[in-house]
Amino acid sequence: IGDTSYANNSLLQKKVILMTKPVTDEAIAGVYAALSPNIISIADLGCSSGPNTFLAVSELMRAVDGARKNLRRHHSPEFHIYLNDLPGNDFNAVFRSLPQYIEGFKEEMGEGFGPCFFNGVPGSFYGRLFPTNALHFVHSSYSLMWLSQVPKGAEENKGNIYLAAASPPCVIKAYYEQFQNDFLTFLKFRSKELVTGGRMVLTILGRQSEDPCSNEGGQIWELLAMALNELVDEGFIEEEKLNTFNI
Repeated sequence: IGDTSYANNSLLQKKVILMTKPVTDEAIAGVYAALSPNIISIADLGCSSGPNTFLAVSELMRAVDGARKNLRRHHSPEFHIYLNDLPGNDFNAVFRSLPQYIEGFKEEMGEGFGPCFFNGVPGSFYGRLFPTNALHFVHSSYSLMWLSQVPKGAEENKGNIYLAAASPPCVIKAYYEQFQNDFLTFLKFRSKELVTGGRMVLTILGRQSEDPCSNEGGQIWELLAMALNELVDEGFIEEEKLNTFNI
């Protein structure tokens, strides 16, 4: 999905970030109150490039500054902000918009707000991204449901592109095990990168149904699979290509 497409279809992600704001505010304020760091390092994993790129970190910095004032601490910490996404993310667009963003944000926050330094960190969050004990706070919204790779065994999911009512049990198991391995890997690496007492807030798209093949949240993939199967029937797509394509 191109950056223009994301920018035009990112209202849901914005809504989720604002919906979870009370949780993230409380968590980072707790870190600041407990550790009193002179430098507070914040990582946003899966930052993308578009209207939401600076939204989460802005709210986090506001929360820290609010906690500082409530605690009547005179000196603001420095903010070290790390924006992470895969190397294909348009970091050039992020950096081009950064000077204007920083200028506007500092003007909003007023005198006494500490300096903030931004860094781009390309790479998969299923690997190490930061030095040991480098971060005070990790945030990730609507990113961790994307797996590190297509699960081994998904090739048995013929005619489908994701979990569907017609998916065999071995495919469901493959997706489950891939998520379990990925999430444990994510937690293992973040445990090395966070300081003692640091925190994370992770927002992951989920489902209320215990049935992994329910249409809840995944209906779009079944509809897309139906459309692709019609293109196979009409000779526009090779059946083998469809059978090797999985989300």
